[in-house]
Amino acid sequence: MLMLKPNCECCDRDLPAASPDARICSFECTFCADCVDQVLNGACPNCGGNFTPRPIRPASLLASRPVSTERVLGQGQACVDRRSAA
Repeated sequence: MLMLKPNCECCDRDLPAASPDARICSFECTFCADCVDQVLNGACPNCGGNFTPRPIRPASLLASRPVSTERVLGQGQACVDRRSAA
């Protein structure tokens, strides 16, 4: 089962469970569509893999299978700079 991380690892934008803007790689690194397209050029900075839209967990299952509350922040310079500019 996917963890469904709550934020973009690059800009720290909130990515709720139903967000159509969430993108993940095969290791579940999680980024928003804007960062994937504008900062990361479609390649995960952690593993080098590509991204796919994150599946949306049905609301009826969120109570029994909640999303992760652990926020993860990438340390790559492009992401640090993006967070600093916000």
